[in-house]
Amino acid sequence: MSAQPFANIRIVLVNTSHPGNIGGAARAMKNMGLSRLYLVAPQEFPSDKAVWRSAGATDVLDDAVVVETLDEAIAGCSLVVGTSARERRIPWPLLDPRQCGENVWAEAGSHEVAIVFGREDRGLTNEELHKCNYHVHIPANPDYSSLNLATAVQVISYEVRMAYLSAVEGNTLPQHQWDMPPVEAQVMESYYEHLEQTLAELDFLDRDNPKQTMTRLRRLYNRVRMDQMEFNILRGVLTAVQNYIHYSGKVMTKFGQQPGLENMRELTKDVKAADKSAE
Repeated sequence: MSAQPFANIRIVLVNTSHPGNIGGAARAMKNMGLSRLYLVAPQEFPSDKAVWRSAGATDVLDDAVVVETLDEAIAGCSLVVGTSARERRIPWPLLDPRQCGENVWAEAGSHEVAIVFGREDRGLTNEELHKCNYHVHIPANPDYSSLNLATAVQVISYEVRMAYLSAVEGNTLPQHQWDMPPVEAQVMESYYEHLEQTLAELDFLDRDNPKQTMTRLRRLYNRVRMDQMEFNILRGVLTAVQNYIHYSGKVMTKFGQQPGLENMRELTKDVKAADKSAE
């Protein structure tokens, strides 16, 4: 077991408004052995209030990474879990805190993991949640379910620690083993851009409102969690589709009709001839 079992786990706080909550979150993390804090566009940091509320966890604050966007905060992560306090119109794979701890610990043995917490007043936006593989919901009292940010960090950090302790005691949780490493979050964003561009070129998407279809496709791919070989294959497929669209347009320009087999052969000859002359 590593001397730093939580070295691959980062806690991400998005656009936190009150510095005291940053300090409280740092304290909660250190209580459970976590130390990597990422802050996305905090409204006030550094701050004496954060130091005071951290109750001695100033090392976590001193080492905190401050970035401007969520994409920067989750860069390099193969698993991203976002906290969500309410049901969404398009449901996402949902974990309870115990399942979250188990999944995070199983992944963190060999890959970077991010657990993302939203704003105090309105949580994470739909767009931010769509960047996550899973959502985690803390089943609090439905009559009074609003949790302080630091309290939410404490609950989730506790479950991560419990998963770790279970492994130490011999109740080993299965670590995720695969023949290829998983795709990191920022790389998947480039895939979604390529996919949307290709589908738009096919006129498959409503160009004025592509979000509905793209959101569901994001959910599909986040659920599957591609490895790097699968990613390369699908990027190759998208590129091949784009090339076909491009060449088909040339055929229609040249022959004034939809591309048939003979016309595509003619175009292929033209392309090969052009390639040869360029050598």
